[in-house]
Amino acid sequence: MSRFTDQTILLTGAASGIGRAATLKFAAQGAKLFVTDVVAEGLEETVKAASEAASASGARIESRVADISDESEANDSVAACIETYGGLDTLCNNAGVIGYADTHAMEFAAWRRILSINLDGTFLMTRAAIPHLLETKGAIVNIGSTAGLSGLAYGAAYSASKGAIHAFTRAIAVEYAGRGLRANSIAPASIDTGMTKPTTMPDNADFALLNRLASLHGTAGPERVADLILFLASEDALHISGEEIRIDGAALA
Repeated sequence: MSRFTDQTILLTGAASGIGRAATLKFAAQGAKLFVTDVVAEGLEETVKAASEAASASGARIESRVADISDESEANDSVAACIETYGGLDTLCNNAGVIGYADTHAMEFAAWRRILSINLDGTFLMTRAAIPHLLETKGAIVNIGSTAGLSGLAYGAAYSASKGAIHAFTRAIAVEYAGRGLRANSIAPASIDTGMTKPTTMPDNADFALLNRLASLHGTAGPERVADLILFLASEDALHISGEEIRIDGAALA
């Protein structure tokens, strides 16, 4: 029997990066996966790759194109997962975006976009999923960032959203601990994904300030974060809750 046989996993932001890597690993270990993203083409590619990985494990995978910052789409995504599989064991809130700007020049619309996807989306998915997770004594794994634990120059909105995710996770862990629900967050840094390759920076950007959060071991692939997601979702982590776990190559050590 594979590690996640008969376990239902709902994962957001599956079209690329950490979300795709986690989807492939869950599929290889027998999970019943329901994955979402707003990027339809990338999501389709992930599903295709995961279907190949699942051929030997007996995993299942369904997907839904959804903007989880929209209340109705978040609710509908959870409802569709439950309708498909009949329950839910783990929610992984991975979907997120980043943007760089001088804070004093940042447009409010840009601020709101980052907060709405990263933070509001995490809340909306969590709120909809909790009743189902309580039935299974399941787990929530939220993807934060070292930028939520230490300042990221030119990334005030991203830092604010990720710091709030870590705080939100701790609150959930305490509130529902007595009912068997676990919640943890992960704080990655220097992970080789599209998000870590900024295309637009302020003209006066001081890259020494950005590099202060860089790993001392160099970059790592998204599969390293995926390994930690699977651990926190598994029975091996049954007594771990309310933690924020850095995976940053000693950047903040």
